[in-house]
Amino acid sequence: MSQKTVVIIGASGAIGKALVNLNLRLNNQVVTVSRETLSISHPLLKKYQSDYSQKSISEVASLISRVYPMLSTITVCNGALHTQTNMPEKRIEAFDIDYFSTLLHINTMTPFMWLQAFTPHLLSTQTPCVFTALSARIGSISDNQLGGWYSYRASKASLNMLFKTASIELQRRKCNAKLMLFHPGTTDSELSKPFQNNVPEGKLFKPEFVAQQLHSFQLNRDFNGAIDYIDWQGHNIQW
Repeated sequence: MSQKTVVIIGASGAIGKALVNLNLRLNNQVVTVSRETLSISHPLLKKYQSDYSQKSISEVASLISRVYPMLSTITVCNGALHTQTNMPEKRIEAFDIDYFSTLLHINTMTPFMWLQAFTPHLLSTQTPCVFTALSARIGSISDNQLGGWYSYRASKASLNMLFKTASIELQRRKCNAKLMLFHPGTTDSELSKPFQNNVPEGKLFKPEFVAQQLHSFQLNRDFNGAIDYIDWQGHNIQW
């Protein structure tokens, strides 16, 4: 199997770190982006830092594209569910504009800014590239039967719409890329920690399992111009 070059954004999180370690074991060239410097060292690992401002994202993506012109996958692992002051809303009265704005920035704007920044690379490269963002089943409008969690649902639904819209444009522009939105299930991470007591037995996944599932799906995408919105089993999710 030939060596691949993969970009992992949000590499300091649970799923991001698991993806880094998995790809290093596979002897792939791994390019990471995170706020903090990763403690991992490896000859095949190149680390970049970003404050996730639009200017920083644009500069880092441009630099990576110049240094590594043949990217196989770009995976954005950034995401948030709760903050130090807010938890998901159970009632309309709990809706808080600052909490909503924070989730929109992290869950929606940040992944889309990375897609925007890498678009010149995706349009110019001859290497098929899978661009993945972590979404969630809770972002499905048609699947919403329980209500609640207003800000998180809306931030993921917005992410889905932006990526769906981008996939139509990129297909029209004959881009050699595949967009994928991936629902990892409930992963053992800081994001899910306050809610793990309510997770059914066998449904709390280790980051290593999620990374392996995601990697396997990235290897087997159909470059048909359509976006894939799938879960950790590879099943399609309703929009």
